Amino acid sequence: METNASQHIRNIGIFAHVDAGKTTTTEQILFHSGRIRSLGSVDAGTAQTDFLEVERSRGISVRAAATRFTWQGVTINVVDTPGHVDFLSEVERSLRVMDGAVLILSAVEGVQAQTEVIWHALRERNIPTLIYVNKMDRIGADPQAVLKQVRRLLSAQAVPVQAPLGIEDSFGGAMSVLDMADSDVVEAQSYLQLLEETVAERDESLLFHYLDSGSLPREELRKRLPVLAQSGELFPVLFGASNRGIGIEPLMQAMVTLLPAPLAIADGPLSGVVFRIERDSAMGKIAYVRLYSGMIRNRDSIPNVTQQIEEKITQIRKIDGQKAEDVGVLSAGDIAAVCGWNQARIGDIIGCADYVPSETRMAVPLLTVQVKWSSEADYPSVVAALQELADEDPLLDLQWLQEQRELHLKVMGPIQIEVLTHVMNDRYGLKVDFGQPSVIYKETPAEAGEGFIAYTMPKPCWAIMRFRIEPGERGSGLTYSSAVRSERLLERYQNEVARSVPEALQQGLFGWEVTDLKVTLIEGEHHVWHTHPLDFALATPMGIMDGLAHTGVKLLEPLLSFRISVPEETGGKLMNELIQMRGEFGTPVVRQERMELEGMLPVATSLDFPARFGSLTKGRGALSTFFGGYRECPPDVRAERVRRGVNPLDQAKYILAFRNALASS
Repeated sequence: METNASQHIRNIGIFAHVDAGKTTTTEQILFHSGRIRSLGSVDAGTAQTDFLEVERSRGISVRAAATRFTWQGVTINVVDTPGHVDFLSEVERSLRVMDGAVLILSAVEGVQAQTEVIWHALRERNIPTLIYVNKMDRIGADPQAVLKQVRRLLSAQAVPVQAPLGIEDSFGGAMSVLDMADSDVVEAQSYLQLLEETVAERDESLLFHYLDSGSLPREELRKRLPVLAQSGELFPVLFGASNRGIGIEPLMQAMVTLLPAPLAIADGPLSGVVFRIERDSAMGKIAYVRLYSGMIRNRDSIPNVTQQIEEKITQIRKIDGQKAEDVGVLSAGDIAAVCGWNQARIGDIIGCADYVPSETRMAVPLLTVQVKWSSEADYPSVVAALQELADEDPLLDLQWLQEQRELHLKVMGPIQIEVLTHVMNDRYGLKVDFGQPSVIYKETPAEAGEGFIAYTMPKPCWAIMRFRIEPGERGSGLTYSSAVRSERLLERYQNEVARSVPEALQQGLFGWEVTDLKVTLIEGEHHVWHTHPLDFALATPMGIMDGLAHTGVKLLEPLLSFRISVPEETGGKLMNELIQMRGEFGTPVVRQERMELEGMLPVATSLDFPARFGSLTKGRGALSTFFGGYRECPPDVRAERVRRGVNPLDQAKYILAFRNALASS
């Protein structure tokens, strides 16, 4: 059931490739809606939604920023997301809680690398999307070419709902194709025709009408367009020049009429998700929550089902860039910032999970870096600061090797490393450096085999297990099952094994995570007096590592899936480069003196390729890459990393370390 209140709300993410004008567009929307009195600028570092020091100095967004405005009686929660591939995790988290999206393209560059990655994620979640072609006033703007490219690379269901009036210097805005007169220019008529054809294809009776008369009644188009756009069956395309404020109000109008209201169950059970964590100097940790069902108020104690805890709300705030007001209540369908939840983490479900959509995985960190600090006295502060940052971005996956006094982070790329350096300095006053990034490999069993462990000494203890370990399909992850009956091994001990197997596989023979395998518990035995449940937590890693020592492991390396478009004359040189990097690609396609290539490339051999690509193609190439999965390394590739803690293969030492840890905790 939808509530009337939620009809007057929209939750919209603004997405784009870096430099397409996303933050400028958000700034203009806030200005035109009367939310802010003067326009900020990305270049001058005064944009409302770029409030981290590093965003202002670099002129790029690195964190998703929530803001809101009201237009024609509808409150629109807007999340302005980063456009750089290194901050894809921020985009991913925003996608989970959006009901609609605005995807911004540049009228000059068109569909770029990040545009496609975001588009796939939007389609995977079936999020209704408007496409806004920005920078129509720039030299080289070509709306017709961009529209063709959008329909070829993104979707044939992308349809213009406006026709641009002029381009480059003469661009004066865009007119609605539904309001055009028959006498309007032929080029403008072609936009209307494209809309009519695409709408007609969705309905048999309309198609017959279109084939008979060559057009569709405007009333029919006006009626069908919002329905098709709100259900994600058509993707309206609009045109503008945000830096000059042209096209902003029609875009806001489209956000209200062509994107859907949230599904919200006002009188249902409490159901929501924490999608972002921030820290405030006065209020401490702030959790951004999207509520799907029910209602929460100041001073309510709320169950966090993910962590099995309950925490009290001290304040519910509506955040507006850097301004905030205490609203005291959050209703289904809406988004707000909750203060007082000190334990909250990104992805935590509150109430129940019934109405919360699943996560989208786009961001896969493929590099790991070691953190270095200048002064020994800073060590505890660096650990605390990085733990806080890993709370805000769980994909950083902080590895703290306490014995070696080492800190390692997983990262997406060099810009993220640069930003982390800035944040550590600006926010915490700490000077840190990062070592050279190295690739994150994985391991998989080389063949089927068994692992055995009899943990019966020193008493009191008793856990005997035999595991069958088999290689799995590439990309299948871990499949665990037990073939042991509960009278042989009690349910509570079996649960301990099931919980411990994934942990045991975090580090294989070479120190990397072990994946794509099937593990089956085929024998298990406990002792009536001597067994404690923790005996199975201790013994499982020893049994698993014994199994991997018998099966042996193969190294897996990460791959990038790429698409390249270059001038034909540089194609041969580029293909040689790709072969040198162990790249694989299909037959080149030549279109209008440009060569297009698609294929796979190992991350390890291509770390500096994006930086070199510009000079290889004299600045005229387009490169788009996204994560393409893992595959087996060639036999000559060796990669090992330092193990955290004691190796379970050294059983005596491992038992001692585990027991000492228990005793001291």
